[in-house]
Amino acid sequence: MWDQLKEKARWEERRHLVDEFNAGSTHRKRGLAMLPTKFGISFGVKHLNQGMALVHVYMDGSVLVAHGGTEMGQGLHTKMAMVAAETLDLPLESIFISETATNTAANTSPTAASASSDLNGFAVYNACKELADRLRPYRERMAGEPFAKIAKTAYLDRCNLTAAGHYCTPDVGFNWERNEGLLYFYFTQGVAIAEVELDTLTGAHTTLRVDIIMDVGRSLNKAIDIGQIEGAFAQGQGWTTTEEFLYFPSNGRLFTTGPGNYKIPSAMDIPRDFRVELLEGADTSVLKTIFSSKGVGEPPLFLGASVFFALRDAVMAKRRQEGVTAPLSMESPATPEILRMACEDHLVQMARIPQTLKDGKTPFVIRI
Repeated sequence: MWDQLKEKARWEERRHLVDEFNAGSTHRKRGLAMLPTKFGISFGVKHLNQGMALVHVYMDGSVLVAHGGTEMGQGLHTKMAMVAAETLDLPLESIFISETATNTAANTSPTAASASSDLNGFAVYNACKELADRLRPYRERMAGEPFAKIAKTAYLDRCNLTAAGHYCTPDVGFNWERNEGLLYFYFTQGVAIAEVELDTLTGAHTTLRVDIIMDVGRSLNKAIDIGQIEGAFAQGQGWTTTEEFLYFPSNGRLFTTGPGNYKIPSAMDIPRDFRVELLEGADTSVLKTIFSSKGVGEPPLFLGASVFFALRDAVMAKRRQEGVTAPLSMESPATPEILRMACEDHLVQMARIPQTLKDGKTPFVIRI
């Protein structure tokens, strides 16, 4: 992925163009950074690595699926419906999802750790596989007949059209006392390149372009996975550039307790040119996951830090222009204040060092 992205995003050419731009611009600097990430998929607590599902086939040919994952906009229900449709060999329109509730899916694990598609997907698959096996004799005997007629015939024959599925991630389990075992079932990897433009007079920046390649195995739904990558990247970008923790000096309590008190990414923070691709052509047969897919919710988040490091690259260009040779220590998040002061030009020096007037008096001092 590293080599592919370097070539597809024209890293060498753009590196030259960025350096060329910086040489001809005094107050606006551009930066370029490339960053990999590797995210382990599994709960650290062994017993949470399990999922369950309950699937009903009705006489009208419809299928109702209940599973233990919570839909919160990430497309989990859509993926579960696709797993059921694939396993039962039915059109997606025949699959319906019941909202998650403990009366249908008991003792559910948290919808977290980017493992929900794995855990619940395999549970749905196991339940649907059991139903598919029960219905196979009827399908073979009634080849070409509508599924509704097949389901009704099976019901009249007193065939059980309900199945519960369970799945637990194999092999995982880490012994912290002996420091041995398998903590993660597999890893989701990705690579990103970010290009930014920094206004060194104000510290404001624009994310010009971002290129990402993400390894999600054999994607269950490419549109959903790309959307998850874009969203996680934006969240990581906010985490490293705008979402600053501030505390009350009087009692140390956190002031920035929610999006009303700190700056989350907005439409203007999103990369002007945003290119996301999924890794193609890799051997996914070795993955023991549902349809050889990979979890994708959280893994892309750290790629948002590529914007932070691109900003650092831009700041370094300004510091070289100003002749600053001291090492740069730049904390995250890279807010406009931090970026402005890191540039170390003559205006920053005036703010740092009190100037003495001819009459011996000291003018204003900006405390940082």
